[in-house]
Amino acid sequence: MSVAGTRPARYVLPRAARITDARDFKRVYARGTRARGRWIVVVGLVRRQGGHRVGLSVAKEHGAAVRRNKIKRLLREAFRLERPTLPGAFDLVLIPVKNPAKLRLAELRAELVALVTKLVDQAGRGARPAPRRRP
Repeated sequence: MSVAGTRPARYVLPRAARITDARDFKRVYARGTRARGRWIVVVGLVRRQGGHRVGLSVAKEHGAAVRRNKIKRLLREAFRLERPTLPGAFDLVLIPVKNPAKLRLAELRAELVALVTKLVDQAGRGARPAPRRRP
């Protein structure tokens, strides 16, 4: 119950922290730098504005819509919880590597921080984006 006159805390990821436009996804994929971990691949492109934005890309190979939506909820929650502690300012696209049947939020959070830190190091060295492979 909330105290009279106060609002309950909202635990949502603000719309300004999401990548929703296809143009932005294409820009991150084309010019971004990749970092691969055990559970996810992070594609990051340095932002001129402060803060981070996140986009999610979960392929149909990860299962039915219910399963893909659960993976997206986990990824979104990991980003939401770690967003204040993430270094740098990036547009990030998170892509699950394999079907994370036993994926735990704590593992995902730790890997996300490690991969974004790796992107910051690569950006500091002036790393070029990995060449795109054509299917």
